[in-house]
Amino acid sequence: MGQSQSNEGRRHATTEQLSHELASKFAKRCFTPLELYSFQDVFKSLADYQDNIAYLKEDTIARFLEIPDILGVSSVVFQMLSYLGAFPFGKDAPVVLGFEQMIMVVVIMTERYQRVLRKGNRDRTKLFFRSMAVYDRREPHNETEKADGGTEIDKQKLEDAGTTRSHAAGFAVDEPVSYEEEEEEDDDDLALAALESLDAIEVFQHGDAPISQASIPSDNLKKLIMLLLLIAPLGAQESLALHAERLSGEQLEGLRKTADNILAAFVNVEKFPGVKIHQFNTVISSSLPFLFNGFNPLFEHFLFSKNIDFTKRKDSTGAPVPPPLDPTAEQPLLAQTGEILDLNVLSQLSFFIPGNSLFRRLRLLYSGSDAGFSMGSFETKVFNWRAPTILLVSGSRIADPPIGGQERAFSDTLPPKRFPDSSKSSRVVFGVYLGQPWRQTHKDCFGDAETLLFQLEPVHEVFHASSINTDYVSYTKSPVPHPGIAFGSPHPKPKATSGLSPLVNLGAVSLMLDSSFEFGVFTHNYTSGGGAFHNSVTRRRDWQDRFEIESLEVWGCGGDAEAEQQRQRWAWEEKEAEARRRINIGKGDIEADRALLEMAGLIGGNRSGGSMS
Repeated sequence: MGQSQSNEGRRHATTEQLSHELASKFAKRCFTPLELYSFQDVFKSLADYQDNIAYLKEDTIARFLEIPDILGVSSVVFQMLSYLGAFPFGKDAPVVLGFEQMIMVVVIMTERYQRVLRKGNRDRTKLFFRSMAVYDRREPHNETEKADGGTEIDKQKLEDAGTTRSHAAGFAVDEPVSYEEEEEEDDDDLALAALESLDAIEVFQHGDAPISQASIPSDNLKKLIMLLLLIAPLGAQESLALHAERLSGEQLEGLRKTADNILAAFVNVEKFPGVKIHQFNTVISSSLPFLFNGFNPLFEHFLFSKNIDFTKRKDSTGAPVPPPLDPTAEQPLLAQTGEILDLNVLSQLSFFIPGNSLFRRLRLLYSGSDAGFSMGSFETKVFNWRAPTILLVSGSRIADPPIGGQERAFSDTLPPKRFPDSSKSSRVVFGVYLGQPWRQTHKDCFGDAETLLFQLEPVHEVFHASSINTDYVSYTKSPVPHPGIAFGSPHPKPKATSGLSPLVNLGAVSLMLDSSFEFGVFTHNYTSGGGAFHNSVTRRRDWQDRFEIESLEVWGCGGDAEAEQQRQRWAWEEKEAEARRRINIGKGDIEADRALLEMAGLIGGNRSGGSMS
């Protein structure tokens, strides 16, 4: 009976009461006492007041988080926060960002909601989409009516806080997406899980317009991507101002270019004005799973008050707790810049490879421009690295039909080109993440299901490995007919058993580099259904890029331990080579020398070994 009365009370609770209860629950279970105290202190120091109501304004938040003005993204971020502050009642957005609303914001931005909402099995993707979306003006809906009755005072507060209504009528989406959209459920898993944690699931009524009518303006998404590229390497309590050098000159232009490549994964900006929910969910889940990770350390700044002297704290032994480490004292994010890999591309890689394997952990093992474009120099530099590696290759697309003699010779080794180019852009950048050490292959490919084949420019996309087809990586030399490095293609057979076709056997989704590292080809045979790597999830068509290689780099993922292991391996090989050079040959005893060479298998049988005289 008592339970039924409780449920009846929940049924008549207002959204304001439920939001208050959820904020209290989040504060107690998602923050430590010190974090909550810090949050209260930070909020109090930043808040403006109207009618005794404390709230944060757009410029205040942007200044506190040190969001650079040059990105023009502060209004986009504030729109997101004004929606997230209304959680779990999106229909009430945008809201004034008071104390309780900012608790919602910080909990969601730092993913601490997982400590309470165990059934919120999906990530923040759909919630973030709604927070940035505008709706097709051809589908009007009533977004001004509030469940608890909005007032003119509320509207004035919103204006004073600099709020932009995230769900006002926006641009019209004139064309459907280029592929068939799947139906998306409107129910938000996180919102449902939040209300279920309050035993108030029956009061949930989604007030937002159908999500299929919503789109994120492309320009807004590009601004946000630029911010995410900038904050990707942030550490705990690290100031964003420390990365200001990335916002000037060539680095700023590179930041914009990298953001364009990532935006191209979501939408063709020349044809469509915005990004739909299916595109957003599909691209992030397949190619950008860690896109929003930088929000975690950025918004944790709200949980660290500069007014608290941490030097006075003591640990369990009574010793003083040292202050947080100065991030500037750490080694650089990237020890050296390559021709392909710079800080912007490094951040781009961290969107699908965990950042703790990348930032301050990459070493340039091989660069074709420095070591020479040959498989011999590649082996010398790369084969002894016993940790994961990242191969990057860039180039310019060759003409079709090819013009120069070398281009024609390369094209003659490939099957006739049946597919169009992937895009109008002449420059392409591809790469591979490989968890196993490199080696020469003779019969079978190497690699595992964690191997990633990806494109970084002009369209960002990750092609995941199949668990059935294991033709991941082959590294072959003569006597195979077409030696080189291939990813996603069947292992080439020796000349004696190569069959009837003299052409390279390209996989359905594959990257191949010839043995001289002059040319490469990336194939996406969508019709075939994929091979060792899965098809594109967005570009549902056949295409092929044949290109002249301009830069080729291999980066080792690891620290000092991996580098020392490589150094020891090099030292051992040098010692073995020196021992072979010291073999007593040519000292006058021809018969002894011949016997030694025969035991080594260098002469005898069908091997003449040349003249000993």
